[in-house]
Amino acid sequence: MDNISFTVKEGEILGFLGPNGAGKTTTLNMLSTLLRPTSGTATVNGNDIRTEPDAVRRSIGYVFQDTTLDIDLTGRENLDFHGRLYGLERNTRQHRIEEVLDIVQLTDRADNFVKTYSGGMKRRLEIARGLLHHPKVLFLDEPTLGLDPQTRRSIWEHIVHLNQEKGVTIILTTHYTEEADYLCKRILIIDFGKVVVLDTPDNLKARLEGDVVTLLFKDPAAIETFRPLLENKEWIRRINIVASGNNYAAISRMMHAQHHPKNIIADKGTQFGGETCSKCLNLLVDNGGRRIPEIVKLADERGVLLESVELHKPTLDDVFLTVTGRNIREEEGSIVDMVRRHRIMQQARGQRG
Repeated sequence: MDNISFTVKEGEILGFLGPNGAGKTTTLNMLSTLLRPTSGTATVNGNDIRTEPDAVRRSIGYVFQDTTLDIDLTGRENLDFHGRLYGLERNTRQHRIEEVLDIVQLTDRADNFVKTYSGGMKRRLEIARGLLHHPKVLFLDEPTLGLDPQTRRSIWEHIVHLNQEKGVTIILTTHYTEEADYLCKRILIIDFGKVVVLDTPDNLKARLEGDVVTLLFKDPAAIETFRPLLENKEWIRRINIVASGNNYAAISRMMHAQHHPKNIIADKGTQFGGETCSKCLNLLVDNGGRRIPEIVKLADERGVLLESVELHKPTLDDVFLTVTGRNIREEEGSIVDMVRRHRIMQQARGQRG
């Protein structure tokens, strides 16, 4: 981490938005006293992470990116074990177990073995476990990684309920821009261990005046010849070259077929086992609807074949691209990180039901 500094307001949901390897989990690990900072310090619920680590731990809950449940115990037994670790007296422990099971809607499955739970149910149980000791602050590290869209939306609703109805301050990490947009009152964009910007989702998107036009080329090599033709247009505010595919999706498909990564090249068109993620031009333009015909005409005149042209209003993906110069979907973590992410997602998919 590179001298980051920020303040979280009591009762808010603050999101750390960034690609894999940006430093999101490292930050949470320091705030939760799992990792000692090499310099500086922070306070959580008024307690210093360096000098008062025990007080910090008593005031926080943590839902880790990886599953840490004992699958050979029931949901209730997992919660009971956690309550004992926190020294909760028996009657208090039993009351709170029922309370958190109700919050995450797992009362009817509480006495089933966790090994029978779907990925979404396990995530809800982990959230319940994080709430058992009534923390002031809840850390959620990639809370919906690997879950299907319907289950992800359900988890979002639980998070909103915890914040609005229970008053829990929540800090979550995510690389899903739609998740950050839906959940967070403020978003901290982090990249390469640095805080790039911190603001509300609406304010971040409002910074980008204009429309976003994305050009996908039949021949990605044509980008290098076509881009200079656009650079002198005064109505184009920004030009970025980005991958049009999701690199992680490519490696995931490759690993599913081959079980291990091979022939990984990351330069002109990232390849995973021979599969190439083509690239496109992402433009921020004034009055995009009126400018598209002009762009298409210019391409025709130069013999450049366009696969598709897309027009939309700025999103958080576009904000990230503008402030960092790259697409959040371009996974910049190590190959080990990508393999680990693949394993988490495969486990979640295999446990749906």
